[in-house]
Amino acid sequence: MEKILFGDNQFFGVNHLSDEKSREQAIKFKDISAIMDILGYVNDIGIKTFMCTTHDKIAEVCDCIRSEKERYRDFKIFPCMPYAHKYANAVTDYGILGALKQYLPGNILSTFAKGGYAIATRDYIKMMELLIDSEMKMFRDIDTPVIFIQNVLTDLILGLRMKDVFLAYHDYIKTRYNAEPGYITMNLPMLYKTLIDCGIENPIICASINKIGFRMSGGITENERVIREGKCRVIAMQVLAAGAIPPSEALEYVLNLGRVESILFGSSSKPHIKQIKDIVLR
Repeated sequence: MEKILFGDNQFFGVNHLSDEKSREQAIKFKDISAIMDILGYVNDIGIKTFMCTTHDKIAEVCDCIRSEKERYRDFKIFPCMPYAHKYANAVTDYGILGALKQYLPGNILSTFAKGGYAIATRDYIKMMELLIDSEMKMFRDIDTPVIFIQNVLTDLILGLRMKDVFLAYHDYIKTRYNAEPGYITMNLPMLYKTLIDCGIENPIICASINKIGFRMSGGITENERVIREGKCRVIAMQVLAAGAIPPSEALEYVLNLGRVESILFGSSSKPHIKQIKDIVLR
């Protein structure tokens, strides 16, 4: 993984401190051209990895990237799934079976039969595989070397202690997509211990890491201990604590931890993107 990864929160009006800022960003990036203007800039200044949800607009982003193959020839995407709001809305509108029918890939009769069997037998592993395949369709012909479970699902599985789901996900991503499985969490210490107990070696874990403990379950001390142990590849997100910490101060703390593999950040400002990049890579 590269040292710096670009995220997508700003494109979909996600700001953990300011509702007003969220509304401004949602309006600013309503049109796909505004998103591609920022992503084009990010790619052109040498940030070559985009870590994103599977929001419907990302399918349009992928279409744009495929249409400019030469410009984005070294560009990678790290998909993060599921995009929970998409499925919640579909279930509300169409019911569970209707939602599955809307998102299942391939031949609708064979895959829906497989999905129906999964529901009837409560085979959640099979359902998980189907939905992964569905989400990954938008990324065809794009380099996706790491594929993540979103924290909303990671931490649910963690809380339910369903270790078999983590193992099944790990194996499916490696065998089906020849990619590294990744896990986003709000509880790095607990997830780290669980994955190691599952026999998953050197896992890729994306978690909140910042000097004020913003959204860091387990506390700063425990998170720092896991990072120092060096038995997992940590991606630090929310390093600026949603803007509560100045960039230079925030990044100095994370970079001094020593064993952070990558830093994930998002921004809607080109000067701010360049500033972060220069600090991280100096």
